[in-house]
Amino acid sequence: MSTYSKPIEPDRLFDCLPKPPRAPKADHEADGGHSTHSEHPSKGLDTAICRTPTLIPPRILPLLHDIAQQLVQAGNQQSCYRIYRDSRGSALEVSLRKLGVEKLSKDDVQRMQWEALEAKIGNWTQFMRIAVKILLAGERRICDQVFDGINFNKDQCFAELAGSSVMTLLSFGEAVAKSKRSPEKLFVLLDMYEVMHELQSEVEVIFEGRFCSEMREAALGLARRLAQTAQETFADFEEAVEKDTSKTIVQDGTVHPLTSYVINYVKFLFDYQSTLKILFQEFETGSDTESQLAVVTMKIMQALQNNLDGKSKQYKDPALTYIFLMNNIHYMVRSVRRSEAKDILGDDWIQRHRRVVQQNANQYKRVAWAKILQTLSVQGAGSTGSSAPADLSNSGVSRAMIKERFKSFNMQFEELHAKQSQWTVPDQELRESLRLAVAEVLLPAYRSFVKRFGYVKYHFFLIFLRVPPILPFS
Repeated sequence: MSTYSKPIEPDRLFDCLPKPPRAPKADHEADGGHSTHSEHPSKGLDTAICRTPTLIPPRILPLLHDIAQQLVQAGNQQSCYRIYRDSRGSALEVSLRKLGVEKLSKDDVQRMQWEALEAKIGNWTQFMRIAVKILLAGERRICDQVFDGINFNKDQCFAELAGSSVMTLLSFGEAVAKSKRSPEKLFVLLDMYEVMHELQSEVEVIFEGRFCSEMREAALGLARRLAQTAQETFADFEEAVEKDTSKTIVQDGTVHPLTSYVINYVKFLFDYQSTLKILFQEFETGSDTESQLAVVTMKIMQALQNNLDGKSKQYKDPALTYIFLMNNIHYMVRSVRRSEAKDILGDDWIQRHRRVVQQNANQYKRVAWAKILQTLSVQGAGSTGSSAPADLSNSGVSRAMIKERFKSFNMQFEELHAKQSQWTVPDQELRESLRLAVAEVLLPAYRSFVKRFGYVKYHFFLIFLRVPPILPFS
């Protein structure tokens, strides 16, 4: 046992794991370079076959079986038990230690910086696969072979040799599940839950029987705890989005950093659709898990919209308020339409929010341009009732009044242009449609006014000709 109970080197263990499929390169959106997260690397590993390294050479197993049988028959069962447990237990512990498994308490995890913890959790998911699929499955197999047909409590022996290593691995998972919740932890919690669910059937086979019940129950309990913590993190995230009080004001009314953060967060959730459906089943047996995912997503989106409504009130200019809401809700709609979220949220959600975008665009147009349009009101300047240029001497409208109207128009237009040129509508299609909508209101009013009071010098008309290309927004 001493000669043939050697730890397995990490390189050999990693070589036994199936290679994950190559992830496609992340796409980048045109308006900010936000990456669309590709499938996380664990996908596909649950059905792949692991190769098993040689823990003890096959030619030695019959010899160990014979020696064990003779020891038990001679009344040396306790010595046999102790030698096998200590030799194999030590080899297992050293193999895991070389791999990088370390014993960490809840306090150790809590004190760790997020980047370091995230890296350790990524390693842990690999360590769990290696420990269960390769090392523990291998240890169970050789234990069964060595003591096959011998009156020997092999289940208890295996439970004792594996117990310390298993509990070290599970204790890290427990520490993460019980540590302080935060939005960024959701995805690593889902990774951990996914691994525990993936390994569940193997855990039940490897740790069958009453002597292994503690380890079996601890593994199943960890999966449930991770699911519970992930669900609580969902609720925390929704609340954090709605109550976000960051003082960041986007001066140009463009997409707020909170909006892009939440949308990317939701997109990333859809990489975990299958895992989330399984997770929801932990608590809601018999219910439609896809509709639960829709409910969770809608709640997050509504929380974001509520927060944006609050942030929009920070603007002193009501027109910019509507530009801000239009930009942000349009970003939400467009992102949903381009992602898997459209299948979950549905066309009804998309259409309702497209109408909200249009309503905000209409409100901007009304609020921003109403005053300047009043200066071009024919009714306000008098009318001859004819489409021909007005005869100022008969209309009761003084040349001075008309000149004042044009002066007021020029001044207001320049002010609006200067101010709104500092605003941003990042989506090109939305920007052009908004410019067109303003032009469709402004140009006919200008044409009508010029036509009615045609004495105006031609240089005034140049303003009208130049309006479309110089409408605001960057």
